[in-house]
Amino acid sequence: MKSCVFLAALLLTVWTAVQAETVTHLTRHLSACQNNGTLPERDYELDNDELFHFDFDKKEVVQRLPEFAKYWGPPEGAAARAEADRQTCTYSVDVFARCHEYPPEKLVPPRVTLFHENDLELGKPNTLICFITDFHPAAIKVTWTKNTLPVTEGVTLTQYYPNKDFTLNMFSYLSFTPELGDVYSCQVQHSALSETLTTFWEPDVQTDSDVGETAFCAVGLTLGLLGVAVGTFFLIKGNKCN
Repeated sequence: MKSCVFLAALLLTVWTAVQAETVTHLTRHLSACQNNGTLPERDYELDNDELFHFDFDKKEVVQRLPEFAKYWGPPEGAAARAEADRQTCTYSVDVFARCHEYPPEKLVPPRVTLFHENDLELGKPNTLICFITDFHPAAIKVTWTKNTLPVTEGVTLTQYYPNKDFTLNMFSYLSFTPELGDVYSCQVQHSALSETLTTFWEPDVQTDSDVGETAFCAVGLTLGLLGVAVGTFFLIKGNKCN
């Protein structure tokens, strides 16, 4: 009986350990297309992170992180499969639109957050990231400016990243070197917006002169408080003498 109890306890321990070490991952193959001129999309995701996608312009598979290509390669025949899925998707969109008498698209305006990738240091190359979230439909235009002038060099745009509610996210990157006084903006145009959504960014760092002014003010404030304290002391002493 004791042996049976020990065996049962041992099996329970092993089962618990296996359960504790079990990790669930989500693999998703996404095919998307529209009839408004937006390029179709075909990507492979792991836990909502893109592994690779198919570039329909260049007709090739693009690794999201090339350094991991030897670990996460595209499946055999991925290019042919992507093209077949594109044709199926385009056909299905037209059929469903006719069946439902071309219903109006759900319009969800994008939200924009603009931030820099690395610690900010004047004169040191960095990357500005324009994070565009929760928009629908996919057709969107993203542009950059520097001191009100258009910027095209050093700009990249990612694929769409879908949310569970079928809205989309996207990143746009701008390689730049921050200098004091420069003002950058990320401008987004979308059918759900009545006007262009513009988000501004400018360097917010302390220069040597700022530090000097701060130190000077601190010293002045300290001396002022010290003077008040000394004056109060002598005033009290004078009153006592009287």
